[in-house]
Amino acid sequence: MLLIGVLLLCACSTPNKVQRQVSKEAVLPQITQGEHQGAYRNLYRTPLGQRQYPAHCEANCYPAHKAVECKTPGQDCRYTAAQQAPELTTGFAVQWLGHASFVINTPDGQQLLLDPVFGQFDWPVRWVQWFAGIIKRPYTPTISSTTLAETDAVLYSHLHYDHFSQQSIEQIGNKPTYYLPLGMADYMPKGGYHIIEQAWYSQSQQGELSIHLVPAHHFNNRRLFNDDNKALWGGWLLKHGENTLFFAGDTGYSEHFKDIQQKYGDIDICLLPIASYHHEEHADWYRYVHTTPEDALVAATELGCKVMIPWGYGNGSWQMGDISSHSPLLRLLHMQRQLNSQVPLLILNEGDSVQL
Repeated sequence: MLLIGVLLLCACSTPNKVQRQVSKEAVLPQITQGEHQGAYRNLYRTPLGQRQYPAHCEANCYPAHKAVECKTPGQDCRYTAAQQAPELTTGFAVQWLGHASFVINTPDGQQLLLDPVFGQFDWPVRWVQWFAGIIKRPYTPTISSTTLAETDAVLYSHLHYDHFSQQSIEQIGNKPTYYLPLGMADYMPKGGYHIIEQAWYSQSQQGELSIHLVPAHHFNNRRLFNDDNKALWGGWLLKHGENTLFFAGDTGYSEHFKDIQQKYGDIDICLLPIASYHHEEHADWYRYVHTTPEDALVAATELGCKVMIPWGYGNGSWQMGDISSHSPLLRLLHMQRQLNSQVPLLILNEGDSVQL
């Protein structure tokens, strides 16, 4: 037992290997003066209450839908319609684990994890949630140890406890390469992890796959004090040949979606958030950093998405500011009709997989 303890202690104290990718085209929007000097900022900033959005649901935003079967209105639901994926031949396979966590299998045979958080939150928020009993996510799909062992790369979008989990990282281990926005390596556990930090519009090569960090309209912190926006945040764009997959991360609506399309062209597969936007007392702030379903539909059009897979709702969601587990999905389906959106939607239940 003593030997095992010594070996574990040595593993945990092994320094991580950190590389940084900051290309000539990289964008690093940082505050250059004042008390927040060095902190990162969003590209498109508008004072709260003054931001204009292209679309908005005014009334009756959550009507029941025949394809969404629920135990109670909008709560504990399952999407039951037949999946009609567009005829894409990208070679990507997507499994939605719940909330923002995905397993991606790439055309060159690699397995990637996007924002893997196994459980409800990382510690200590998970402990506080359990102790207080105030936030419940009753269902979280799991990954087998065999599947975890096949992971080639792990990509995290930002530091918030429902998107970045040190406990999950320790469970995954140090075999994969970890891709992070700039500054996030400081928050990784020690243990000999191979980490590549990237700036916006910088890229890395993983096998035949190119991995690009792109802007998001959000914020980043991990502690109560002194680390607000000291690490960058973003979305990830995966490119294999001419085929692309985009994971937006947590983001509000802004012009950055148009910028991404202008740089990379129309996107084949878009994984876009549609939840955590509704809050009666702080509605301006929530929507500023989280897309509503209609914001996501507009963004999908601007990105030229050939298929949009929404996330953030679900029986395992923690319903931050949402009315119910599936209210964002009901609003999405409602606003798709209202806006006459031509972007194909592929609706998954937690744990579902699709080949595209």
